[in-house]
Amino acid sequence: MSETGPRVLVVDDEQAIRKFLRVALTSQGFTVFEVSSGLEALTTAANYKPDIIILDLGLPDMDGIDVIRLFRQGTKIPIIILSVRGSENDKINALNAGADDYLTKPFSVGELLARLRANLRRTSQTSAEPVFINGDLTVDLTKRLVTLANREIQLTPTEYDLLKILVTYAGKVLIHHQLLREVWGSEYEQELHILHVNISNLRHKIEPDPTRPRFIITEPGVGYRMRTG
Repeated sequence: MSETGPRVLVVDDEQAIRKFLRVALTSQGFTVFEVSSGLEALTTAANYKPDIIILDLGLPDMDGIDVIRLFRQGTKIPIIILSVRGSENDKINALNAGADDYLTKPFSVGELLARLRANLRRTSQTSAEPVFINGDLTVDLTKRLVTLANREIQLTPTEYDLLKILVTYAGKVLIHHQLLREVWGSEYEQELHILHVNISNLRHKIEPDPTRPRFIITEPGVGYRMRTG
């Protein structure tokens, strides 16, 4: 296989969908690997190290949610869900499990490409910013390292980008739509459930008591603020 661009692993049990995605993505410069089951996905990802994963939830050997959790045990590769399941609960469950994005079938190739590029762009961005320290929480933006009480905290790329924005504007209130636009892009400004789920996930990872946040403060009806002291 001639590799010319970002490596995409497509996981879907429908051959027609895989073929369609292979043609569409290859024509845009992506290198595509395709599999039809969760087990194949885990094996292929370990062998070929994709830059991003497109994952269907309805797989023949295991549920896609379980595949996400297994991936998240050992990798931070961005995962975009592409599924016929379109309920808010399905989206929340996938995001809670560690997915970075969610598209429902039928889908627009243009929107999928935009989301692929947005997720890849977030993972490739580097910074030379100072270290943010608040009590036991330390965020080193240069090393992309987050620690709590000297213990490294593993974040997904999306969770890290959200934390980075909050830290960059520490002390200032960031409204919902601003956070969505900064982290996910302008096309996500109405996707409040994505923001709420990722804030909840962040709190469970960095807050000593997520039910009484010390760092990420909710400004009711407005947005969130990173406390500075």
